[in-house]
Amino acid sequence: MTIASELLAQARINHKRLPALPPAIRLNTAAEAYAVQDALIDGLRVHYGGSVIGYKVACTNVTAQRQLNVDAPFCGRLLSAFFFESPARIEASKFFMRVVEAEFAFEMARDLPPAPAARSRAEIAAAVKGVLPGIEIVDSRFDDWTTIGAPSLIADNACNAAWVKGSVVTGWQSIDLAAQAVRVTVNGKLLREGSGANVLGHPLHALEWLVNNLSARGIGLKAGQYITTGVTTEVYMAERGDRITADFGPVGSVDLEFV
Repeated sequence: MTIASELLAQARINHKRLPALPPAIRLNTAAEAYAVQDALIDGLRVHYGGSVIGYKVACTNVTAQRQLNVDAPFCGRLLSAFFFESPARIEASKFFMRVVEAEFAFEMARDLPPAPAARSRAEIAAAVKGVLPGIEIVDSRFDDWTTIGAPSLIADNACNAAWVKGSVVTGWQSIDLAAQAVRVTVNGKLLREGSGANVLGHPLHALEWLVNNLSARGIGLKAGQYITTGVTTEVYMAERGDRITADFGPVGSVDLEFV
C-alpha cells in the first residue's frame, strides 16, 4: 500500500478522521487518486475480507457537484463487506456522518471488457440484466469533505461507506428511468423528492460514463456486478433511530433503519 492509502485505510478501520493528506503526499490528479484508491481497496479487502461487487458513480447530480466543488463525475468500488439487503438495520456509530442517497442501480448480465473506442449507450444497455433500487450511505474519512477536493475524495473510495439494495427488475426497458419519481420518506414523513433525470439526465448516462471511464484505464465490468448511478434527490443526513424508505415506483423500494 502507498502511504496515502495506508492512512485512509487506518482512518476507516480505526474510525478516526483526517484533516487532509500530509502535504508531502497530497494528490493533484485523478490518475494519482485512482492509484491510491486501488491500493486502499486492496488493503480494505485484506482487513475486512470479501470482494469487489461493483462500482459507484459519484457527483452525477449538479447539486452534488456544487456541494463538493467538482465539475465532473468520479467513481469508487462497492465492497461485499459493506453491502446490505433491504430491509437493513445498520449501526449508526459505524459512520462519521450518514449521508443517505437514493440511487438507481444496474446489474450487469454479461462482461464488458475494455474497448479501444467508447462504447455506445445502446451497446451498454444491451449488457444490463436489470435495474434495482438502492440507498448508498456516503461518508468521508476527511474532516471537511466539501472542501478537500476531488483527488482526495476519489482516493477515499469516492466516499462510499455502505450500500443497501432492493430486488432486481428485469423488464426495465419499458420504464422511463429519467421521468421516474423517487421519494425518500423518513420516520413516515416525505422529506425528499427527485427523479432519474437528476442523474446526468438519465441513469444510463452515468453507466455509460463509468464504462468508458473504466475502459480508458484498462478496466472492464463483469457479469453480476452492480453499478449505482448517483443521487436522484437532495441528500438526507440521517440520525440514529431514523427509519428510511426510498421509493422508486415500479423499480421498487429500499428500507433502512439506523440503530
